[in-house]
Amino acid sequence: MERDTEVELARELIAGKPQAFDRFVEHFRAKIFQYSWLMCGQREDAEEVAQETLLKVFENFEDLREPGRVRPWVFRIAKNACLMKRRKSVFAPARELSLDDFLPAMDHAGGHAKLEIADWSRLPDRQILQSELKQALDRAIGALPENYRSVILLRDVEELSTIEAAQILDLTEDVVKTRLHRARLAVRQTLDEYLRTPHAGAGP
Repeated sequence: MERDTEVELARELIAGKPQAFDRFVEHFRAKIFQYSWLMCGQREDAEEVAQETLLKVFENFEDLREPGRVRPWVFRIAKNACLMKRRKSVFAPARELSLDDFLPAMDHAGGHAKLEIADWSRLPDRQILQSELKQALDRAIGALPENYRSVILLRDVEELSTIEAAQILDLTEDVVKTRLHRARLAVRQTLDEYLRTPHAGAGP
């Protein structure tokens, strides 16, 4: 239903309908900001990226030939804006960490990685939606190296398809699938550690 709403908003904008601009901004602003914040790592950068993205969207809206592809089109613009901001930002890290820093260490005895994950996927909905756990999830995603973070944000947070994510990131579908698998594993490990602490799942 959300994608249908976005397509309808895009069609209204193309048709020049009154108030379509405001409705489009209201719908996409929070999404772009969340994506930009987790990609850029700083609120100040994310605010600038979100503003720049929306500006570029409306400056180039005539380039959107297929209203049905409005979400991937918007996030491709957001991705490019994030890359430009990170290159110039004072908050940009000196180097990107390897994803191996977030994955389990090898079992030297058997030579295989062993990872025991708490069954957090079956927690009650009310617990999953707790703000503290949501913040832990955001931190886990934000800690990933950029090339893995970008994939999991587009696929799992923005719910774009593998094909759409691949087109936005200029990657093959196989690379997107591989990075998504490894990113999910790293995030699950981080959340597992969070859920095994005494405060995990505690009520207010």
